[in-house]
Amino acid sequence: MFNIVVVGADDSPTARRAIAAAAEIVLMSGGVLHLVTAFDIKTRSDSSLPSEFRNLDTEGDAEAGQQLLWFVAKEIGVDPVLHLVAGDPAEVIVATADKVNADLIVVGNRGMKGKRRLLGSVPNSVAHGANCSVFIIDTTE
Repeated sequence: MFNIVVVGADDSPTARRAIAAAAEIVLMSGGVLHLVTAFDIKTRSDSSLPSEFRNLDTEGDAEAGQQLLWFVAKEIGVDPVLHLVAGDPAEVIVATADKVNADLIVVGNRGMKGKRRLLGSVPNSVAHGANCSVFIIDTTE
């Protein structure tokens, strides 16, 4: 059912949970996992962003974080396709999902409560902008 799965993540404990969930889905379906890491050339100090996306401010930092995430998926038994893309995290995740014709996007629920929920969040924006199914998993600590 879910042959092409996209997960947006960086090197944070909550993102690792999203990757683990996406990798499990891919293992069950025999599909392909696309791991997307967004970065901005400028420092992101926007406090409305979930913390896992605030500190990826250069391509080098994002690339180093993405390599660590690759190992998370690899430990579960999945060899993900990596996408390192400059831009807003939610926009990058949705655009990449469209580009690869994804059946499913997996994101964590971080940032969906309190003030962030009212102002918008990456999972909220992905859920409203996606052209495929979205699985929002509980990644709270």
